[in-house]
Amino acid sequence: MLVKVKLFASLADAACVRELRLELPAGSTGHALKAELARLYPALGRLAAGSVLAINRAYSGDGTVLVEGDEVALIPPVSGGGSRVWLTGEPLDARRVEEAVASERAGALVTFQGVVRGVTAGRQTRYLEYEAYSEMALERLEAVRREAEERWAGVEVAVAHRTGRLEVGEASVVISVASPHRRAGLEAAAYVIDRIKETAPIWKREVWTDGSEWVMGQTPR
Repeated sequence: MLVKVKLFASLADAACVRELRLELPAGSTGHALKAELARLYPALGRLAAGSVLAINRAYSGDGTVLVEGDEVALIPPVSGGGSRVWLTGEPLDARRVEEAVASERAGALVTFQGVVRGVTAGRQTRYLEYEAYSEMALERLEAVRREAEERWAGVEVAVAHRTGRLEVGEASVVISVASPHRRAGLEAAAYVIDRIKETAPIWKREVWTDGSEWVMGQTPR
């Protein structure tokens, strides 16, 4: 059977390929797919073994049986739409994100911006590169937005995330929360950024004056 495989971030760098078609015996599992990839691309090594599978844009276990035509993405640990969710390569407009949720019903409008800092652990940053599994990332951003609105009654959430190259001082993510009172807005904004870092397949490469590295975070779930 033939399946489509997508690789991202450090996995794509190691294999020198981002997308391929892979022939596997009928009834093969995700574990067998990883083993075959490691055989074809030895540089993947432990990276493939330690990655998480997303089959047809849903996180899946290594024991999942694959079928003809499946799209399988290998998700390295993540760092870190709907009408109120954006994933874009263009500079973020915080005001646009705020306008998506602002209303007369809200007594508080909380906006969080994550920006590219110039120095990290004593190393001078030149720029950052963000890469995303776009279709799945949008689904996860929307899911997180809905989670927050369900947890805090009366809040409305909007999220925008950048991809591509970002210079020092540019915003990588903007989260706006409109709420009846400030406490709910502050708590919801903190929840959203934490959940994005935990679950969204978005990765960053930090490029310093003396080298670069993909920043790995938690295993997505």
